[in-house]
Amino acid sequence: MVPYEKIREHLKTGHLFFSSGSYAFSGIIQRLTKSAWSHVAIVYKDYELGRVMILEAEPRIGIRLIPLSKYLRDYKKRRPYKGQIVIAKLNFDLEQEKMNRAISFGLDELTRPYDNWEILRIMSRILFKVGKREKNKNYICSELVRDAFAKAGVIFKLNDNYISPQEIWRDARVEFKYRVL
Repeated sequence: MVPYEKIREHLKTGHLFFSSGSYAFSGIIQRLTKSAWSHVAIVYKDYELGRVMILEAEPRIGIRLIPLSKYLRDYKKRRPYKGQIVIAKLNFDLEQEKMNRAISFGLDELTRPYDNWEILRIMSRILFKVGKREKNKNYICSELVRDAFAKAGVIFKLNDNYISPQEIWRDARVEFKYRVL
């Protein structure tokens, strides 16, 4: 486990942010997907401004860009995030042009709504083996990460017609870097 201040300078655009919160919604996702993780996002580092941001799809807000430091310390009602956070990375370097395409895609999607109905559809596919994925313009966190990285030519495989943080975490090209305090 490493304090954020010690790894901040080592974080790079394209690193993957995984979390598992001590919140009811997080627990439901973890149980349904049999995963340690309930959330995934992309690190975006703005070197000119000296900012480390998280590009994510968040249930109450939709797609947003939030400072990682705020996420860690002021997640809910001025309280720190309750749960585990790790940073991972692809085990190969993406060309800058490809990474720019991935991040640009994500930034173009800012303010798009979170797909609450997709969570229910995934639950029914897992629990009852019925239903199918509906393509729309709303996202859950893992769909945003999948679609952004697809723009860079990195394809994450679906599990039974859906993608969760677990499928991204278990991809052989993703390797653990840091567990953040």
